[in-house]
Amino acid sequence: MRLALAEARAAAHGGEIPVGAVAVKDGQVVAAARNRRESAQDPTAHAELIAIQATAQALGAWRLSGVTLFVTLEPCAMCAGALVLARVDRVVFGTRDSKAGAAGSLMNLLQDPRLNHRAEVVEGVLAEECSELLKVFFKRLREGNPKQKQAV
Repeated sequence: MRLALAEARAAAHGGEIPVGAVAVKDGQVVAAARNRRESAQDPTAHAELIAIQATAQALGAWRLSGVTLFVTLEPCAMCAGALVLARVDRVVFGTRDSKAGAAGSLMNLLQDPRLNHRAEVVEGVLAEECSELLKVFFKRLREGNPKQKQAV
């Protein structure tokens, strides 16, 4: 999760919402990513989706069995759906997203028994750090300076 937090901080420094994701398989980091919606002008450029794509490319397979994704913020419905479709085994996230979370907050797509795959979900890992990073970012955004260096 510390690597995901580093990705999230890098996103914040670039004016992106500070979310980072790291994919691990067999104890090895396969991919690391951060939000890039603003820089790419792409509404789908969430950290999780970028990490899924990089992991599939690195492994040479779209089925990501055996992969754990660490992400600083609870995945949204789009990302949770992609994680299910990619057959990711486990999702570990830092802080809940009460407005868009699809891993337990608003819904739980990752463990919906109606779908053909369910991922193990672990929440609350480094939750305070993940939450504080988002709070500071949005406070600075409201103040008009989202790219300001963060002390978090």
